[in-house]
Amino acid sequence: MHVPPYHKKPGWQRFLVGIFFGALLAYWVVMFMYGTMYERLLEENSSISKELDDAQSRIEVLEKDNEKSNQPTTVEEVHLEILNAEELKLDTLLQHQLEKLVKEEVEAIIGKDIQAIAENDDLLVASIENKPFKVDDFTYNFEIRRLIIAPTVKIVTNADISN
Repeated sequence: MHVPPYHKKPGWQRFLVGIFFGALLAYWVVMFMYGTMYERLLEENSSISKELDDAQSRIEVLEKDNEKSNQPTTVEEVHLEILNAEELKLDTLLQHQLEKLVKEEVEAIIGKDIQAIAENDDLLVASIENKPFKVDDFTYNFEIRRLIIAPTVKIVTNADISN
């Protein structure tokens, strides 16, 4: 049995080169689609896990404070907003990580009396501004622009990279 020499005919050469480049192009398209899908799923997973962590910590603290129902109003959750996230080109995954680190730093105020937090707001501001938060290879410092103390404490900050 003899294999015909198709490699010498230009029509077959073009066909085989077309198959090669078509397979290469299809591979890159599939890799791009997989990468974007994986990135979207990673962001979604990060945001859902952040919400779950917040809800679990809030439930734990509120269950502990439920025993002390004499207190009038308490802090139920902390909301953090980074104003200059677009200027620093922070992606959503990095933003979620920074928010999680800052919320872990101030999670002790959840369940505390609003009046006590309002009297000691300087300590809250100092605890955030004086601590560097390290994510990946970068260290971030926060400057608080606005602090609203209510059942939902809202902290508006500007982030600075100090590296």
